[in-house]
Amino acid sequence: MRSFRLSEFACWVGQAPLQGCVAILVLCLAGCRRHDFPSYPANYREYIYVANAGSNTVSAIDVVNLRLDREITVGVHPVELLASHRRREVYVLNSGSTKTTARASGSLAILGAQNQRIVATLPAGRSPQSFALAPDDRFAYVSSAGTSSLVVLDLSQRRIAAEIPLHLTPDRVAVTPDGKSVLVSSAIGNSLTILNADETAMRWTLRAQIGGCPGAASIAILPDSSKAFVACSHGHQIMAVALAWQADAQLGRSDSRSDALEAMLDVGLSPGYLALKPDGGELFVSNTGSNSISEVVTSSDDVGGTYLIGSMPAFGLVSADNSLLYESSLQSQQIAVYSIDDGRRQGSIHVGDGPDRMAFSAAGHLLFAIDRRSGDVAAIRTSTRSLFTLFPVGRDPVSIADKNFRIP
Repeated sequence: MRSFRLSEFACWVGQAPLQGCVAILVLCLAGCRRHDFPSYPANYREYIYVANAGSNTVSAIDVVNLRLDREITVGVHPVELLASHRRREVYVLNSGSTKTTARASGSLAILGAQNQRIVATLPAGRSPQSFALAPDDRFAYVSSAGTSSLVVLDLSQRRIAAEIPLHLTPDRVAVTPDGKSVLVSSAIGNSLTILNADETAMRWTLRAQIGGCPGAASIAILPDSSKAFVACSHGHQIMAVALAWQADAQLGRSDSRSDALEAMLDVGLSPGYLALKPDGGELFVSNTGSNSISEVVTSSDDVGGTYLIGSMPAFGLVSADNSLLYESSLQSQQIAVYSIDDGRRQGSIHVGDGPDRMAFSAAGHLLFAIDRRSGDVAAIRTSTRSLFTLFPVGRDPVSIADKNFRIP
């Protein structure tokens, strides 16, 4: 049900008997009752941020008051944004590239979430593609396609800490939860590059390069940092890579091992995004070319099954309780709901046109989904699995993140 403004009721008062307006107001408030919505303290703030590549802006949606708060100019062609784990900041990667400015200089804009303003902008190489944050938020790792390098940004000091040559055009970047490894995929190089990260010594060194993954793209890493999976988007497989570790009695590791290819797993055609359950037990592959998802048991590298899910599945997101997978499909106006325990699709939710990236609110009561073609964001009630409302955003929304914090 859509929300109502007080001004609408005021307009009705001038056109209808007062008793009738009161009755309508009572009915509407009863129907819109948000008994399953959280109660927020006065100093709590939460926003959904959306990067709009076509309008060089970020839209901020107020989750507490359920309204579009503002649109913030960031830089040329923002391609990705991430919320800080520890600071009241959101980081926006601007590729700088347009149809007329190929391989242009990119930047990382730092948005202060409390005041909704850009507080700093750092250089991020030429034509950056993606970035990842260290677990402690000290560093941001940016893939620079224009220089075939990894740019390391010191977010505390607001400067470039290092630029590491990769010799292959990089695409996606991921950091292990323990912060000791940085992984970079290369679609052109059909490979995964693994770097050792020693943040204390400010030193990043090449550790391994594993090939044989056509169109290497999306990366998923297990919570214990023991294994990574890479989507081979130009084929029908994903690559499982065992990550190096050192003997550590406290972690129950009696031996050491090196990075190594563990398995090539057959999934659907053109695998794209990899959605990992929060507990790390299963991985879901969005097979764009075969309109399906594949379910992978991460401990044994077994593909449990492949299921039809929707037209051009683009992005998957698993609920915090590990029970449901929400899967968006670009060539539709639907988000599919897949029951993980039952192994079947439970239904779908009607949203805007071309749903893509998604993010949960902090409390999990709302799911927000970017609609690429209609240029809006769908807010979905997870309790009823139904559309709550739509928020207009900028042109070509491409990335989304939730940020919540308390003000002093």
